[in-house]
Amino acid sequence: MIRALRPVFLCLLAAVPAVALRLGGVHPAAPLAIVVFGLAVVAASFVLAWAAEAAEVDISGGLAIALLAVIAVLPEYAVDLYFAHTAGSQPEYVAYAAANMTGSNRLLLGLGWSSVVLISLYVASRRSGQTIKALVLDSGYRRELGFLAVASVVAFIIPVTGQIHLVLGIALLAFFAYYLWRAAASGHDDEPDLIGPAARIGGLRKVQRRVAVVSMFLASAGVILLSAEPFADSLVEGGHVLGIDQFLLVQWLAPLASEAPEFIIAILFAWRGKGAAALGLLISAKVNQWTLLIGSLPIAYGIGGGPAALPLDGRQVEEFLLTATQTVLGLAILLSLRFPRWAAWTLLGLFAVQFAIPGQTGRYVIAGIYLALAIGALVYNRQHIIPTLTSPFRRTPTVTADRSDELVGV
Repeated sequence: MIRALRPVFLCLLAAVPAVALRLGGVHPAAPLAIVVFGLAVVAASFVLAWAAEAAEVDISGGLAIALLAVIAVLPEYAVDLYFAHTAGSQPEYVAYAAANMTGSNRLLLGLGWSSVVLISLYVASRRSGQTIKALVLDSGYRRELGFLAVASVVAFIIPVTGQIHLVLGIALLAFFAYYLWRAAASGHDDEPDLIGPAARIGGLRKVQRRVAVVSMFLASAGVILLSAEPFADSLVEGGHVLGIDQFLLVQWLAPLASEAPEFIIAILFAWRGKGAAALGLLISAKVNQWTLLIGSLPIAYGIGGGPAALPLDGRQVEEFLLTATQTVLGLAILLSLRFPRWAAWTLLGLFAVQFAIPGQTGRYVIAGIYLALAIGALVYNRQHIIPTLTSPFRRTPTVTADRSDELVGV
C-alpha cells in the first residue's frame, strides 16, 4: 500500500510549505506566494484526480465519468468561487471571477480538445502506418453534446444582458443535477481503464482502496481550501508587483495550474490510443464548467454580499462572447461525432491567435471568425442539430458497440 501511495505522499509533501504558511498566518511576497500556493494547488489537484480515477472502481456507469470530470476541476472552482464571493463586498473582484471562468473554458476547449485530438490522430497514424484524419466518438456521447448544446444556447443570455442573474444560476445548477441523473442512468458499464498511480491505488484490496481514496479526497480538499484564497490574492497582488495585467494572470495562470492534472490525464489516455475516452472526459468537464461553474458564480456573489445578479462590464462581456462563440464552434464540429484533424488545428490556431491580437477589436474579430465557422459547420451538420438538442431529454438508448478507438483515414 505504501508503494502505491508514494506519488501521493510526494505531492502532499510539495504542498506542506503552503499549508505551513497559511496556518502560521505568514504572508510572503506576492511572486513567492504565487509559486508556493500555486504549487500546492497543482499538487493537490493531482492527488484529487488520482483519487477520482481510483474511485471509478467502486462507481460504475456514466456517472463515474461525469463525477471524475467534476472532481478534476474542483481546484478551478475553488479559486473562481473565491473571486465571486469576494466580489460581493469588493466589486473590483467581479472582473477576476469572470476572467477566471472564461479563461478556464477557452483553455479547456481551445487547447485541451484540440491537443487530445491531434495526439490521438498522431498515435493512430503511427500505429496503423497510414494517415488518420479524424477521431470518431461513440454514439453515447451525443447526450453529452446535447447537454452542452442546451447550456450554450442559454449562455448567450449572459452577454446579451451583461450579467449572470441568480435565477439563471439556479436554472443552470438544476440542469447540471439533471445531467448527473441522466449520467447515472446511462448504459456505460465498462471496466475503468486506469493508468499510473490511479491504477496502483485502484488495484488495492477493497478496504485499503476505499480508505486511501477517502483520505486522498480529504487531504487534497484541505490543501485546496487552504491555498485557494492566498493563491488568488497573490495573482492580483503579483500583477501589481510584476507589472503584468492582473486580469491576464487570473484568466490564464490560475486555470492552467488547477487544470493541469485533468489535461495530463486526458493526454495520457490519448497517447495510449484511447482518444475518444480522453475527449469524452474533456467534453464532460466542459459541460460542468458551462453549467455548474457559471451557475455557482451568482450564488457565491450573493453569499458574499452582492445583489441578485453578478454584473459584467464591457471587457467581461467581450470575453464571455468570445468564449460562447468558441463553444458553439466546438459543438458544431462535433455534431456528427467526428472530429477532423483540420478542425483541431483550427481551434488550436484561433486559441493561439487571441494572444497575438489582444484588445477589444481583436476579441470581436476572433469571435466573429468563430461564429462564421460555426454557422458553416452547423449548416453542414444540420441533420444532427435536432437529435443533439433533444438527446438529453430522450430515453437513454442502448449503447452501441464501443468505438472509442475508431479513427478514420479519409
